[in-house]
Amino acid sequence: MADVVRFRTERMLDELDDFEKKGIFTPLEIKEIAKKRTNFEYKLKRPSPLKEDFLAYIEYEKQLDLLRRLRKKSVSRQLEEMGKKKLKKTVYDEAGVRRIISIFHLATTRFKGDLNLWIKYIEFCKQHGHGRMKTVMAKVIRFHPKKPSLYMYAAQWEFDHNLNAAAARALMMEGLRQCPNSEDLWVEYLRMELTYLYKLKTRKVVLGEDTGSLVRDPEDNDDKQWKDENKDLFMPLDEERTNADGSDVQDEESENKLDVFSEQASRTLQAVYSNAVEALPSSMNLRKRFLEILNGLQLAQSDNLREEIIDGMKKDFGKDPEYWDWLARCQIFDTRETEKMTKEELRLKLDKAVEIYEEALKSLPSANMFCLYAKFWMDVISPEEDSQISECTHTSEHSLELIPYLVNVYETAESMGCMTEDLAYQYISLYLRLGRLEEARTIAEKLCKGNLSRAVKLWELRISTEVKWITSKSLSLSKDDLHSTFNLVRDILSQVSISEADNLWHMAIKFFSNHREYFDKLVQVFMALITRYTEGGFSISSAIVNFTLQRDGIHRAREMYKRILTLPHASLALHRNCIELESNLAFVGDKDGLVNARKLYESALTTYSQDVGLWRDYLSLEKKVGTSETANGVYWRAAKTVKDISGLIAPNDL
Repeated sequence: MADVVRFRTERMLDELDDFEKKGIFTPLEIKEIAKKRTNFEYKLKRPSPLKEDFLAYIEYEKQLDLLRRLRKKSVSRQLEEMGKKKLKKTVYDEAGVRRIISIFHLATTRFKGDLNLWIKYIEFCKQHGHGRMKTVMAKVIRFHPKKPSLYMYAAQWEFDHNLNAAAARALMMEGLRQCPNSEDLWVEYLRMELTYLYKLKTRKVVLGEDTGSLVRDPEDNDDKQWKDENKDLFMPLDEERTNADGSDVQDEESENKLDVFSEQASRTLQAVYSNAVEALPSSMNLRKRFLEILNGLQLAQSDNLREEIIDGMKKDFGKDPEYWDWLARCQIFDTRETEKMTKEELRLKLDKAVEIYEEALKSLPSANMFCLYAKFWMDVISPEEDSQISECTHTSEHSLELIPYLVNVYETAESMGCMTEDLAYQYISLYLRLGRLEEARTIAEKLCKGNLSRAVKLWELRISTEVKWITSKSLSLSKDDLHSTFNLVRDILSQVSISEADNLWHMAIKFFSNHREYFDKLVQVFMALITRYTEGGFSISSAIVNFTLQRDGIHRAREMYKRILTLPHASLALHRNCIELESNLAFVGDKDGLVNARKLYESALTTYSQDVGLWRDYLSLEKKVGTSETANGVYWRAAKTVKDISGLIAPNDL
């Protein structure tokens, strides 16, 4: 090992001598550089070198090379001011880069499977324009042949940097053979081929041998229409050949000329699409991406290609609700149109979308289909700012006209037995947003029966709606109102587990907290349920204790938590909450608080004796408000009970 390290360090002598002669580094600095490199070399020659050793060596060499370049510029500037020649570039100026590449080579040879290391190697070669880039790319692809991103990266480098379309195509084809199930690879391959054709087309246009473009420009049609309508405003500068109808002969000849590039792009897209669908027959997203590309191009037979893709999607995904939703949304928004549609145009497109959804419901009368249908109407009525449909809507009045369509979707879902909890929630929320509280209350009462009788989320909305309806009539609640609301709450809470109805419990506790009679009844319901359900209940128990403390004081709160702690399955979290309550009183000098806190700790430790955190908190309490004897007693009890007391601090160590 020492011989190899010595050999590698001796190869640095000429480089270091060159740095000293040029005045870039001082002799002391060169000695330090040689020492650091020798230490790194010894680390790399260990029987099992770590990846971090290679990366640390590389980072050191990068910083050293950066410092060398800065020093060289400074020395060159000083020589220029003195009227002397600048430092000449020598072979040793690239020695740092060569050394870093050699270290990367050793690292990737040792850790062939580390893709991140390979990426750093590639990025370094690309940054410094080193000719080893192509070799490194070939190696990493050989070791990681199932990584589509590597093929795309290599092809992009060949296409953009080396301007070698043939090599880029070969890489993409190899990638498709190795990774035929990669959507991104198919899409990027198509983009590359179309980009290549676009460059050829652009070159012809620049040379004056062709006109037009493969890229669709939405402003072209508008400009042409405006010029036709205002052609009298323009005076020709020279005589031009025109037909009898006034059309330009040159334009007519250009339109009649066969567009070779457009035809080739169409054939390329069709070929790639066919092979991609054959490789990924179940991917609808892939076909959507091909359509997006097609919509942005001006190709021969583009309408036929678009129709072929859509027909294929209907054949393969006709039983998928996502397909019908996508197809309907394509009617309301076309990516080829950028201007806002008029009200009449929007209505026509909405009618087409409705026809598609209705056709889908005939073949797929499912809850998922109704959810997508309702989501569509909600996006149209109240679109988000960054959504596509928001560009097509105009006024709130027009949105209000569309609300009956959304209501019809909910009613149809209910009549066909496809009403889900989410749909029902949206149905009621719609009427609440419209301010139609009475109708929302009626619908909520109807939907909370039958299949959705145990839907907790729906019951939460129904009870909140009931409370809003009651308070809208009068600010003060009558006994009948309280009684009816409590019966509603009790009915649903008795049917579901405590953990499922956690939010509903908190809502009920808050609502009845100022009405002791119903609050006590609610506590009784909770006491009965906590014995049946072992999970949940901590947050509800804490809320009951806290509201009791705020309303009736500490004595009533103590009675309440003692009552709850006597029940089975009292959680550690509940003990901690009660301990915190008593500890806060003990810190302000309440003796009863300290006594009760100790009792709570003792009660919790009978069940959770191995919890180090509980012992630590108990010891902390005794240190702050207890005596040294009680603190020592808690510590030695914990030492005898807990297996690992590393988290405890002995009182004498403070």
